[in-house]
Amino acid sequence: MDLKEILTASMVLFAVIDIIGSIPIIIALREKAGHIQSEKAALVAALIMVAFLFLGEQILHLIGIDVNSFAVAGSFVIFFLALEMILGITLFKVDAPEVASIVPLAFPIIAGASTMTSLLSLRAEYDLINIIVAILLNVIIVYDILKFSFRLEKLLGKQGKDIIRKVFGIVLLSIAVKLFASNVGKIVG
Repeated sequence: MDLKEILTASMVLFAVIDIIGSIPIIIALREKAGHIQSEKAALVAALIMVAFLFLGEQILHLIGIDVNSFAVAGSFVIFFLALEMILGITLFKVDAPEVASIVPLAFPIIAGASTMTSLLSLRAEYDLINIIVAILLNVIIVYDILKFSFRLEKLLGKQGKDIIRKVFGIVLLSIAVKLFASNVGKIVG
């Protein structure tokens, strides 16, 4: 286990999952449904992420795509997500689900397409065990935020949420550039 890889992978996943930015959606879901199943949503999201971490590469090989190509494509997705976070614009449209359940929380809010892309991109760079630890750390954070989302929203306020989003957007942008630079040569070369 490498602490630096765990921390970097954790930061990437935290930024991509963007659970802080999802607090308004989570609160809206709680208001509509009356209750959020924090434990189930976090557990299912963790299972989805770990399963994709192990099976995602096989799925790519089945359709004829190598991990480095997927990592470069993922770097573009991460790049645009970072731009959204930094500039406060919306490039990807996600409709708010009508019922708070495992499906809209675990997938696509927590373990969505950008998370899957990031996992395979990270797999091209880091050891598997470090990514799994990063997933588990993020699931603990996600669970806590789901459980205490209402209190957290009041604590952070709008400006606090905006600052956190922009800081993680810059981190994510840097990671996207690094992923692109380290994988594009393996495709072209």
